[in-house]
Amino acid sequence: MKDKKEKKSRKILGIDPGTNYCGYAVIVIEGSKIKLLEMGAFSMKHLDDPYQKLRKIFLDTQEVIENHQPESVAVESPFYGKNVQSMLKLGRAQGVAIAAAMTMGLDITEYAPKKIKQSITGNGNASKEQVAAMLNSIVIGDTHHASLDASDALAAAVCHHFQSSGPLAGMGKRYKDWSSFLADNPNRKG
Repeated sequence: MKDKKEKKSRKILGIDPGTNYCGYAVIVIEGSKIKLLEMGAFSMKHLDDPYQKLRKIFLDTQEVIENHQPESVAVESPFYGKNVQSMLKLGRAQGVAIAAAMTMGLDITEYAPKKIKQSITGNGNASKEQVAAMLNSIVIGDTHHASLDASDALAAAVCHHFQSSGPLAGMGKRYKDWSSFLADNPNRKG
């Protein structure tokens, strides 16, 4: 019986990309329980060079992956605001985090902020504070003193668990690269 439980456990890394703080959280799913293994935020506030910030996101993401060996990564996708430069910077941070996970062979799924909020609270327009409060009742572990960047990353990981284990999970096929997608969908070649 114990072997079956061990086979069902899986780890998910959630990432909330940012150029000053990049939130991350690692959860383990054991049966119906969601346990927090680690959460925090990589700080790039002390770095002036934008490329050094991206380098730090890449290396720190890989370090978390090496330490916890998650099976998949859930990344919050940037949303369009009024400032195009901010959107560009967030997109770069997201891309670097995704590249770090891809080079480690992990499956990556992006979720829009509204999708994450909807999954956690039932309301796609919930505040970050409402999401953090709901996570306290969903996840086993101390989430009370986490930054909002870290709790956003935790929300992405929990959202991914809910999306991949619900009644509609597995309805669509996931692809690790473009060539495998094209092999299954030859009519999409341009």
